[in-house]
Amino acid sequence: MKKIRKCASCGAYTLSAKCPKCGGETKTAHPPKFSPEDKWAKYRRRFKFPEGEKGK
Repeated sequence: MKKIRKCASCGAYTLSAKCPKCGGETKTAHPPKFSPEDKWAKYRRRFKFPEGEKGK
C-alpha cells in the first residue's frame, strides 16, 4: 500500500516520489508517530530551533 505524498515545491498531492505537475521532490504528507520515549527528540528540536531562536 502506497502512502500519499506532498510536493515540497508546489504543494500538490501524489502517490509517486516525483511530482507530476512540476517534477519536484515529494515528501510524506503524514507526521511521524508520536512516542513519549523518543530518544531523538532533543536532536530534532536542536536542528529545528538553533540556539537563540527559541523565544521567537
